[in-house]
Amino acid sequence: MRLISKNELDLLLSDPVRPHVPKLDVGKQVYVLDDLSAVICVCYCTQVPETEHELEQYKSDTGSVLVAYTVWSNKKGAGRVIINKLLEKVQQKELGNIDRLVTLSPLTMVAERFHIRNGAKLLAKNEECQNFEYKIC
Repeated sequence: MRLISKNELDLLLSDPVRPHVPKLDVGKQVYVLDDLSAVICVCYCTQVPETEHELEQYKSDTGSVLVAYTVWSNKKGAGRVIINKLLEKVQQKELGNIDRLVTLSPLTMVAERFHIRNGAKLLAKNEECQNFEYKIC
């Protein structure tokens, strides 16, 4: 897994989850698998956001809550791979001093099943989004 390069920005145009949310901004990073089969967008935040508006409000270069706010894949199983690689980077402190890895997920059964199957726990179901949390060992 690696950070997205400037010449791969066209990948962001195919975001099926949150195409309208700015991706390359303060506190935000986008990672891809080397074969480009999956993409994950994350935001460093000061607290867990419950809405897209709060995601923008809480973003910070020094936030200790890493929020995965969109993930998609072009190949079966690649979504699982990229979320596990992100978790590994967090656990190994490669992404800084992160205390929590949470999601800002759509209110869909697909999102719920995906995160539960990958080991996350439902943190909250909010009016607009739901949050799942991955345990950092």
